[in-house]
Amino acid sequence: MKPSRRIRILIVDDHSIVRIGMSGLLAMESDLEVVAEAEDLEQALAAFTLHRPDVTLMDVRMPGGNGLEALAKIRAVDPGARVVMLSTFDLEQPITAAHDAGAAGYLLKSIKGAELAAAIRRVHAGESCFPAALHGHLAARAGSKPLTPREIETLDLLRRGLSNKDIGQILAISENTAKFHVKAILAKLEVTDRAEAVAAAYERGLLQVD
Repeated sequence: MKPSRRIRILIVDDHSIVRIGMSGLLAMESDLEVVAEAEDLEQALAAFTLHRPDVTLMDVRMPGGNGLEALAKIRAVDPGARVVMLSTFDLEQPITAAHDAGAAGYLLKSIKGAELAAAIRRVHAGESCFPAALHGHLAARAGSKPLTPREIETLDLLRRGLSNKDIGQILAISENTAKFHVKAILAKLEVTDRAEAVAAAYERGLLQVD
């Protein structure tokens, strides 16, 4: 019997050691084949257009544009492209952004070889490979509202330990309005105090470490 065609893979990462490592791991799988590598957005688009891989492994961060930009350009070429985002960060915001942008999955670079191969097979079969916690978040998000730009500004001031009065002065709003924004933030993040709000914001990627 003629063997099934191997799953063709494109690896996009600006670190050569990462590409070499992944290629080596995947070369051990008889049904997987790395057909091309790329280190930035331009190379990624060119390689995808030329090779039309079955699955693309895409670094979230890279020179010349981030992975989500590359994902959008690839899906403009082929709306059915199966792209899995790779990252060193397990944060809610980038995972959700990847899902919303049409990625087929989101994996941490610390993933083991056997798990990576299994994820590639699932994605090729039409399934997704996102962290289990994302599914609960998506369900909860359907019934919740995102923070407004003003609430994000208020949240950034909360992490500095500022009072409602101080927040109002900096944002040129009344103390009562600042208090209203803080209450809205607590409600939307489903937390009970300011410290929990800041912790939740970091966890979800709403705030970045300076």
